[in-house]
Amino acid sequence: MFIKIRRDTLIILLLAFMLILCGRLITYVAFASSDEIHDGIAISGVIIKGNDVVPVDTIRSNVMQAGFRDGSVIYGDVLKTSKREVSLQDALQTAQEFAKQSTVPGTSVQPITAADVQVDKNTGVVTVTVIEDFSSVDLTDKTKSGVEGWNSVNQNFH
Repeated sequence: MFIKIRRDTLIILLLAFMLILCGRLITYVAFASSDEIHDGIAISGVIIKGNDVVPVDTIRSNVMQAGFRDGSVIYGDVLKTSKREVSLQDALQTAQEFAKQSTVPGTSVQPITAADVQVDKNTGVVTVTVIEDFSSVDLTDKTKSGVEGWNSVNQNFH
């Protein structure tokens, strides 16, 4: 049942294992303690907070149109997308404007009155905090046949 191993072979195997383990540990510590980032920080995702009516996917797609999508990379204060390079502050401001333009699906109602976009430069996570306020939204019917037209049609059938 036991495999016969000589003592000197066992010592060599243990030393090789310890050497490999120490090498990996030193490599990890050297990488974790380095301050330099040569490749930039990739955008890893968009988190939406504060929405009730407007779907998360609508807000997320609008923020992604500002450049915060997969494949975009942050180099210091520059956001580099597949098509262009933009100042990070300009991209944040554009993302705030795009988030405010998010509508309720099937309507032209834009209930988002304020948006705050922040980027964690260590992880690449974009956090969007929105405030929806329906008290400031104009909900009048802008079609030619409004509610009165619909009621008059129904009254003809009575």
